[in-house]
Amino acid sequence: MAISQIHPNWERAPDGITDGFSLEITAKDVDSLRAAAPAIPPETPIAVTFLPGEEAPARIAAAKAVRALGFEPMPHFSARRIASEAEFEDYLNTVVQEAGVRRCFVIAGDPEHAAGPYNDSSELIGTGLFEKAGIKAIGVGGHPEGHPNMSEEQCWEVLARKCVDIDARGMAPLVVTQFGFDPDAALDWLVALRQRGIAAPVRIGVPGPAGIKTLMRFAARCGVGASASVLAKYGISITQLLGSAGPDKLVDALAKGLNESHGPVRLHFYPFGGLEKTVAWINGYRKSRA
Repeated sequence: MAISQIHPNWERAPDGITDGFSLEITAKDVDSLRAAAPAIPPETPIAVTFLPGEEAPARIAAAKAVRALGFEPMPHFSARRIASEAEFEDYLNTVVQEAGVRRCFVIAGDPEHAAGPYNDSSELIGTGLFEKAGIKAIGVGGHPEGHPNMSEEQCWEVLARKCVDIDARGMAPLVVTQFGFDPDAALDWLVALRQRGIAAPVRIGVPGPAGIKTLMRFAARCGVGASASVLAKYGISITQLLGSAGPDKLVDALAKGLNESHGPVRLHFYPFGGLEKTVAWINGYRKSRA
């Protein structure tokens, strides 16, 4: 399947490590997105999360705002949070029709038990509703530091199966990783990914600049490795958890370490410290490394 189905800029080499980045927002971040919009390149992919406590109309409004601002909306679908097939199909068709959605990101979700008929992302993909709605690309999760409920081998098997299924359904697979602090883990994982024959483009998750305590809180919630040695690579001392930290060292290491053997790779930013601050950091980093 053509890589351009994911985004046209995948067909050319990136001009710097931050070129072709994507961002993640919640339904509550629309005002921040409007404020940051002039500093974001046109057609930038913007993921809209599927969080507990947020209703579908708010997520739909966020996807419509992303499109209206000239960016590419990529709404999340959290399998275990979807109560019925009707709810799934209605939300999917609405964002396609009202926000021009062509790409989606599919996850199992955090709940231990499913609220409806879908236990994981594979079951959502298997419904056939995405391709029926005209979706061109599907993003799925990658886990460079492992998964709390699956062995390493199970992670690889599930990821490979999803990519094959998405491709067989006429869509393009994209792998988006959880954020992390360890560039070596991400680079090693990319090598293993390609050695296993998975050719799908990858977005490596990067935390935007944020308070150190905020970063630690999200790391604990998401199961991200945050040992003293890993944090030292990132530029954080475990004995000094005040202040804020940006991903400068992480992004520098990725820029230095990535090569053709890692396949097509871009960055995906999780703006834990705020969307405007993250966009400002990206632009400042690009200018400082030009």
